[in-house]
Amino acid sequence: MTALVSAKLTSDELLDQERRARFSTFSHQHALRLGEAMKSVGERQNLPIVVDVYAFGQQIFHAALPGTCQDNFHWVERKRNTVLRFAHSSLFMGVLCREKGASLEERYQLPKAKFASHGGSFPLFLEDKSLVGAATVSGLDQVSDHDLVVAAILDAQNMSADI
Repeated sequence: MTALVSAKLTSDELLDQERRARFSTFSHQHALRLGEAMKSVGERQNLPIVVDVYAFGQQIFHAALPGTCQDNFHWVERKRNTVLRFAHSSLFMGVLCREKGASLEERYQLPKAKFASHGGSFPLFLEDKSLVGAATVSGLDQVSDHDLVVAAILDAQNMSADI
């Protein structure tokens, strides 16, 4: 898995990640394999994470590893909603809002119960910039959640030829 350190990334650097992390094609099979890859990282490292891949208007992959709880599911849903609403990673939205001096709720008048600007959900883009869904992890600190998802997506970009 690709190593990332996004703790100090700016919104411009996070946008660059989004530009680099795109798929030539993406299908249900890709979503399942991406979810399995993230889950495998969690299992190998004994991480208490929930993994979720949402694409084409539906949840395609979801797994809750030992040590997680119902709160993680709600974090997944809120972070995913943010990605689907803004077509940017949930970490990008949090960093952007901090750079602008207002919370997501203040800046966009969104309910905190439905949206979260914490890292861990990342858009699933095709090369033509169309958004097909979001991959999300919850259970670690927000930067580690984000890094796990981005690393899995960058690694998975090559799987298009394998399916």
